[in-house]
Amino acid sequence: MRFRRSRAGGDQDAARPRQGGAMAAVSNRGSQNTGALSELTVLDLSHHVAGAYCGKLLAAFGADVIKVEAPGEGDGARRVGPFPDGKPDPEASALYLYLNTGKKGITLDLSSDEGAGVLRELVAHADALIENFAPGVMESMGLDYATLSAINPRLVMASISNFGQDGPYRDYRADTMVEMALSGQMYVNGHPEREPLSSTGYQPSYQSALYAYSGIMAALLARDRDGHGQYVDISIQEAMASEHQFTLNGFTASGSIRMRAGNRYGTVHPTTIYSCKASNGRPGLVSLGISDPTQYVLFLELLDMSDLLEDPRFSNPQLCARNSVEFDALVRPWFMDHTAEEIVHALQDNRIPAAFVNEVSDVLEDPQYESRGFWKDVHHPVAGNHRYASLPYHLAEAPPVYERANLLGEHTDQVLAEKLGYDGERLAGLREGGVI
Repeated sequence: MRFRRSRAGGDQDAARPRQGGAMAAVSNRGSQNTGALSELTVLDLSHHVAGAYCGKLLAAFGADVIKVEAPGEGDGARRVGPFPDGKPDPEASALYLYLNTGKKGITLDLSSDEGAGVLRELVAHADALIENFAPGVMESMGLDYATLSAINPRLVMASISNFGQDGPYRDYRADTMVEMALSGQMYVNGHPEREPLSSTGYQPSYQSALYAYSGIMAALLARDRDGHGQYVDISIQEAMASEHQFTLNGFTASGSIRMRAGNRYGTVHPTTIYSCKASNGRPGLVSLGISDPTQYVLFLELLDMSDLLEDPRFSNPQLCARNSVEFDALVRPWFMDHTAEEIVHALQDNRIPAAFVNEVSDVLEDPQYESRGFWKDVHHPVAGNHRYASLPYHLAEAPPVYERANLLGEHTDQVLAEKLGYDGERLAGLREGGVI
């Protein structure tokens, strides 16, 4: 993640962008916004996951985040399921609705000169702008940081891209598989006798969104000190390498290359997953994370197998890891005689790390999540009621707010009227011309 300071400048016309933003204190959220970031206005020009999730985090703490979409089609995430009852609907995409909670929405065609002019008016009042177009796209539309910071020197602009704004891979195409492979994370995932495995979902995009969020906040704090904004350049590849430091540090320190170890940790054991007795019609699985020698001794005592400590193959977790196949053969009968509930509670009662291997339905019913109010029920006028994950941190004085995602162009008229003073005639003309 890189920062670049803005240069002071005055208002000027910009060139031809494709999508734009706005700022407002309207709509989904109530008028009395007391969130920690309630004084911030953020223009969200992003699409799909990385930029949208960053905007979602800002919105949760009160920032006025304006989602800007192309008229008629909107964010491509709207066409990604799942959908209620399996029926595609751009207003009911589970992915879009999750990524855009708490935002206001306008439509604006920035490929037109008139739409670009509207964007420039809005940029003059914004605190931050998020985008995740490919490198060069913003510049080709006249929306590069040099242009926008000349309009608003206090603007913080965050660009999230696969490989950053420069370098030999700048223009490479990528997705989760590519990012996991190039970061080195894929190489260490999976079984040693098989090809490496990737992660599921959009993990690289979510990770880069977190770095964009922290980069924006750092730039805003710096702005409070010196009065001007700056450019924040986030590379998804670098975000994933940053999450991979344990393996990278091992290589730089000792030259060792971590290899795939399946569902084992590799250097200590038992840090793995065991099958156990079926329960409630479902196969049993438990996950153990025993690396501490004291926990290891307690574990063997619980299994009534303390004699294994006298065996040089199993006298500590490190030696056990070198002989894990033989160890597992010895302890497996005990696991198969007990259910996951019995095992997890017995081990945790003795301060030994153990957990259920939860299915998605188990996660939603987990009492720990429930006790902390982690799940939030949100009603949407098209998609209905849905439960969403909240945020994993709690602010005692300014808790996050969870409101539904915007409909396509839901607040266009209100935002442009309240913030830019557009009257009905002006709005009608823009709509007739396909600008909004």
